[in-house]
Amino acid sequence: MKIWEEYLIVESLEQAKNSILDPIDTSHFIAGGTDLLLEIQQGRRDPYHRLVDVNQIPELRNLISGDKTMFIGAAVPVSIITKSELVMKNAMAISEATGLIGGPQVRNVATLGGNVAHALPAADGMIALVAMDATATILANGIIEDRPILSLFKGPGETTLQNNELIIGFLINNHQPCEGSAFRRIMRPQGVALPILNCAVWIKRTHEFIEDIRIVFGPSGPVPSRAIGVEMELRGKEFCDENLDIAIDAIRSTVKFRTSQRRATADYRYELAEDLLRLVVNLAWERTMEKNVSK
Repeated sequence: MKIWEEYLIVESLEQAKNSILDPIDTSHFIAGGTDLLLEIQQGRRDPYHRLVDVNQIPELRNLISGDKTMFIGAAVPVSIITKSELVMKNAMAISEATGLIGGPQVRNVATLGGNVAHALPAADGMIALVAMDATATILANGIIEDRPILSLFKGPGETTLQNNELIIGFLINNHQPCEGSAFRRIMRPQGVALPILNCAVWIKRTHEFIEDIRIVFGPSGPVPSRAIGVEMELRGKEFCDENLDIAIDAIRSTVKFRTSQRRATADYRYELAEDLLRLVVNLAWERTMEKNVSK
């Protein structure tokens, strides 16, 4: 089966901008291609006239930290993100999530940009980025702009990005004292399929109180979303088993899980979510007390 007619390698943002000028062009940006190529081979997506390889663009390969934010380039292989001391220091949830994407061979080529662009509701890296309140840096109509991560999603496997728009990378606030994050998932034994359920949590503490918190389950709807109702039961409250129990009770009334024929029923996901939330919240809370979360 022929997946493309032309394969173009671009080495700059300017070349990328000029490679796909029309939003309805039958071309497509590609980095790792671990999802895209498989879907074309399986007939779930039509072949493209041209694939535009963005792996050689320096900005998309950056993994750097500034005074206030860390930048993860959209084409950085997730195996590098997982092992990065910088990522473990500033966003342990992202390190843990990317370490569970596929197997070792997949992680060596898969990218965080592709994980987001594929927009599956349970994509591990994407769920962690939402919990870390990431901002996506986008090349759109020749202009570089920043967009909230949640603004990128339209439906399962569908983003709000135009075909000629390119994700350059993601900005995440640098770790501050008394903050912590964590990610865990429940999956089938082979560990390379989409999760039955995953959960990412970010916490900021003040003494023994949860000053702020972000909680994300995947999948919990057609697009990723925060568990706002659950967060409300913990934000501003003392960290204790009683308040955590109240938050766990709120899952069933405020989070929408669905039945998946291939993975799990909604009822089973609700059961799993209770234990998973307790585990991840406790782990993130423990990390708010650690001076160096990368160890």
